[in-house]
Amino acid sequence: QVQLVESGGGLVQPGGSLRLSCAASGSIFKILALGWYRQAPGKQRELVATITQSGSTDYADSVKGRFTISRDNAKNTVYLQMNGLKPEDTAVYYCNAGWSSHNWWGQGTQVTVSS
Repeated sequence: QVQLVESGGGLVQPGGSLRLSCAASGSIFKILALGWYRQAPGKQRELVATITQSGSTDYADSVKGRFTISRDNAKNTVYLQMNGLKPEDTAVYYCNAGWSSHNWWGQGTQVTVSS
């Protein structure tokens, strides 16, 4: 069983930055595929970024060049550095971890981009 706890959300002005963190319990962190998703009010949850066990990354077109996903296996933590934030980035951001047929979600952290 893996438990995920996100932190780092908040209110930021357009053009600002935030760094989200997701701490994972358990001893299998280094073999997990990890990702960040987001869900805005009235919209479906969408993929933001992923990082594989070997560190390969992928991003939604809407965040390429602005967001960076990274992982620290020694700290059992995955990060999402968000720069150049826009109002349309406002959403609840969720951390996801997967291994084999198993999939786990965090509780989410709110990010609001507004002046």
